[in-house]
Amino acid sequence: MTESVDANVPATWTEESDRLSKIFPGLRVAIVHYWFTAYGGGERVVESLSEIFPQADIFALVADRDAIPPALRRHFVADSFVSGIPGAKRWYRNFLPLYPIALEQFDLSAYDLVISSESGPAKGVITSPQTCHICYCHSPMRYIWDLYHQSRNSMNPVTRAIFSATAHYMRLWDFSTAARVDYFVANSRHIAARIRKCYRRESTVIHPPANWAEGYIAEKVGDYYLVVSRLVPYKRVDLAIEACSRLQRRLRIVGTGSEYKRLRKLAGPNVEFIGQLDEQSLHEIYANCRALVFPGEEDFGIAPVEAQSHGRPVIAYGRGGVLETVSGEFGDDAGAANSTGVFFQQPSLESLCEAISRFERVEGRFQPEFIRASVERFGLGRFKEEFAAFATEKLELFSQMT
Repeated sequence: MTESVDANVPATWTEESDRLSKIFPGLRVAIVHYWFTAYGGGERVVESLSEIFPQADIFALVADRDAIPPALRRHFVADSFVSGIPGAKRWYRNFLPLYPIALEQFDLSAYDLVISSESGPAKGVITSPQTCHICYCHSPMRYIWDLYHQSRNSMNPVTRAIFSATAHYMRLWDFSTAARVDYFVANSRHIAARIRKCYRRESTVIHPPANWAEGYIAEKVGDYYLVVSRLVPYKRVDLAIEACSRLQRRLRIVGTGSEYKRLRKLAGPNVEFIGQLDEQSLHEIYANCRALVFPGEEDFGIAPVEAQSHGRPVIAYGRGGVLETVSGEFGDDAGAANSTGVFFQQPSLESLCEAISRFERVEGRFQPEFIRASVERFGLGRFKEEFAAFATEKLELFSQMT
């Protein structure tokens, strides 16, 4: 299947890439990522950036070599000293106080363009006055900004004391390093608002790439709901487990993470933990679910796009990036001709249960072909076109100012 190109984009991404290479021949590029410990939306963005810039070198605070996507292994990949500390590949978030030192030790003076993939952090690198720094921001660091109290309360007493003593200084450092970025890109309008709130900077929205072209509509749908997520607290997978247990509905969960043991204890016989899946199996489980349950507030959220690429509706908490990817309703109008999902208003068990019940009342109204077509705009080709065009424009502007 060939991925379509947005009609509003005048050139294919390859043409934009050719234009970029002709205007800036021999462009030296570095991509700085926060950590390679699992494969998710951030790693997919880095993969896509490396396709636009095949000459790029990759830098990361922490890199588990087995977790680096195969497409990136042909690149030069450097990690920081934090990566060599015992336990860092598993407990990397606990090394927060070391991140500023680690990032600032990367020598990026030889590069013309630095692209930081920010969430962990990554934008705090030091670049030369002749280097253009573009930050693709998945989110300002959640655990020191909007999720600070939630993160702190989930820690043991020793970790909480260290975190509390250092988070204030990390916020000061994080805010100050926003000035090291020449141009911000946000992965959603939701994150553009966070960038404005946390850093007082404006940004351009370029939605991340989703592999919608590989999705397909199954002939028959199974009798289960689906969660595809890292098992970490802010994803609120516990809500999906509790709701499906109360309603006695089957739930299948794809993903791994630090919350696995707690969630397993919470789950009843109706809940099945699948772990990680290969691409083919993941497509199959998406295509055959009744609906994807998406209970957390996300910056963008790749899973709802992937589910919709298989023609499956989404039951989601109605805040964050999902409002940009799902056309949903909070009331009984769900399932209308232009609807691809159902929203619930509160991050509570009662609200999610009500949304699942509401979905089941109108389940037959959803149109798989319309749902699938609605996410073509998030394709990989579109991302490459938009980012290559953005980089070309900003490099030209930057070169005029230096």
